[in-house]
Amino acid sequence: MHIEEISIVNFKNLNEVKVDFSPRLNCFIGKNGAGKTNMLDAIYYLSFCKSFFNASDQLNINHNESFFMLNGLYHRMDSSENISCGIQQGQKKQFKRNTKPYKKLQEHIGLLPLVMISPSDSELILGGSDERRKFMDGVISQYNQNYLDDLLKYNRALLQRNNLLKQFAADRYFDQELLSIWDEQLIEYGSRIHEQRALFVEKLIPVFQRYYTFISQGNEQVGLVHYSDLYKNDLQNLLREALQKDRVAQYTTVGIHKDDLLLNLGEYPIKKLGSQGQKKTYLVALKMAQFEFIKEISGQKPILLLDDIFDKLDQHRVEQIISTVAGEQFGQIFITDTNREHLDSIIKKLHSDFRIFNVENGLVKLAQ
Repeated sequence: MHIEEISIVNFKNLNEVKVDFSPRLNCFIGKNGAGKTNMLDAIYYLSFCKSFFNASDQLNINHNESFFMLNGLYHRMDSSENISCGIQQGQKKQFKRNTKPYKKLQEHIGLLPLVMISPSDSELILGGSDERRKFMDGVISQYNQNYLDDLLKYNRALLQRNNLLKQFAADRYFDQELLSIWDEQLIEYGSRIHEQRALFVEKLIPVFQRYYTFISQGNEQVGLVHYSDLYKNDLQNLLREALQKDRVAQYTTVGIHKDDLLLNLGEYPIKKLGSQGQKKTYLVALKMAQFEFIKEISGQKPILLLDDIFDKLDQHRVEQIISTVAGEQFGQIFITDTNREHLDSIIKKLHSDFRIFNVENGLVKLAQ
């Protein structure tokens, strides 16, 4: 699977862009702030119905305009797919597949598998547990529509339960039967979510360790640990035992919304002990493992977006990453960089079709 061409209107600083891509390697060269990362984000948007960087869709509209539009032509499963989306200021976005609007955006997730590696991935290490839950949920949702549906329903039930706990406290009133309605939903959806997260992490660990060992040449030991209340007890018992605590706190203190993914270097959190190079290697290996995991589940090679990937890495680790992405297990790759030498190294190793684009002030042109 690959994207053949993209048309962009008023997306961030990209006012009007239309380019054809190589099915193998595409490189965007330019200074910081030129629009290289915005090109990757436009491709990401067409896969996930949202920006990799901005939670608000309105923030993706060019400051001087009232709308943006994206259109991508894909080659998938020996057929063509036309994916388009657009949004007007103050209105909901619209997504279409082959001119037919989606009833629910979640129906689109997983159609065009994609993995992005970006400097902002550092939040997986430095940020709170919600960032790492998003990582797990984002991967699993690409190949399991039922999981995404369970997650949405769990979060709705959690919101209702928390609102009810606040209402009980404000009214100095408690109704166990009313609360149990939401407990039952949390138990049903949360138990299935836990099962899928546990299975995902179990399968991801050996692949992640293999990539990290290859990039670092075996210099460090790393690990992933799925932390969850549900390893201690089932959710029904956990909710019952935490009831008094929940009433005092006025929110639900146990459940899969408290899960975490512990990222370790040796026996300690990499957040505390890892160097910048080790943290970058850790994140790259984690995303490479994500790529391989999705590829095996979906039967398609995801599109791989590499945004400024070589920063803070020594030359040896850069070469190991280049050697990795040059392998046949990867399909279409997009890379941004300010350093042409990195890209020339990749091009030499790939021995396949490539295109280089110059990006300057939101203008994208094929390099001569």
